[in-house]
Amino acid sequence: MRVGMIGLGKMGANMTRRLLGGGHEVVALDRDAAAVKAVAAVGAVPAQSIEDLLRQLPAPRAVWMMVPAGAITEQTIESLTPLLSENDLIADGGNSYYKDSMRRAAALAARGIQFVDVGTSGGIGGLKEGYSLTFGGTPAAAKRLEPVFKTLAPATDRGWAHVGPSGAGHFTKMVHNGIEYAMMQAYAEGFDLLQHKTDFKLDLAQIAQVWQSGSVVRSWLLDLTAAALTQNPTLTGIAPYVEDSGEGRWTVMEGIELGVALPTISLSLFSRFRSRDKDSYRDKLLAAMRNQFGGHAIKKD
Repeated sequence: MRVGMIGLGKMGANMTRRLLGGGHEVVALDRDAAAVKAVAAVGAVPAQSIEDLLRQLPAPRAVWMMVPAGAITEQTIESLTPLLSENDLIADGGNSYYKDSMRRAAALAARGIQFVDVGTSGGIGGLKEGYSLTFGGTPAAAKRLEPVFKTLAPATDRGWAHVGPSGAGHFTKMVHNGIEYAMMQAYAEGFDLLQHKTDFKLDLAQIAQVWQSGSVVRSWLLDLTAAALTQNPTLTGIAPYVEDSGEGRWTVMEGIELGVALPTISLSLFSRFRSRDKDSYRDKLLAAMRNQFGGHAIKKD
């Protein structure tokens, strides 16, 4: 199958390489000419523009996007739409908000263009291990991309599924990332407690490695934790500042909208917000209140 790939960041480039290794042809486009050159060196067909990419795809055409959610995704679809024909297909493999995907699917369907929203998980390890793929769209659109899903997934019979109508793929990935936030926070808090038990002189990397085998908390996230602690046991040079890319916020908002309690995911998101507060007014006020009611000492800056 020949597919167009727009967006050659780490994920897009690795997915391109996996598709090429699975016998597919990929026409690749990115704003960064060096990124296009890199995948062309391993067999991808380079494209200079969206028009050039579409000219090199057989009808009906299939274009897979791996670009950041939000404005860039919107702009890319707006650029593609007038150039596409009936029965062409766009797959969005980024972390778009599921309601945006529902809106885009409806607008494209009115023009006879198919749309598949693909929740993609696997990170930089996906090139070797394969990607977890949950996708939404019509059964016909999903069926068209089945050869691609089978190649990108860990195996032809697992790690991928058509989970529902348009929006369902990105909704499922949104919840996946909310769970991920909570799991990461639990690991971080647990290892923080281990690190504070200074009289035991615990080797955190060693403990993480032990837990990788047979433990009920073993996971790929634990594997990554073990690797990080082995490489840098004291986490020297890493600022205690944690970004969020949006999926955790959307998950919490959906919980509020549906009346579903998400205390652990919500607190993990708020902990990320807290990590960015370099000059915490709230903590200063807490110290001032303790001094007011109990005469407790205040530490000066």
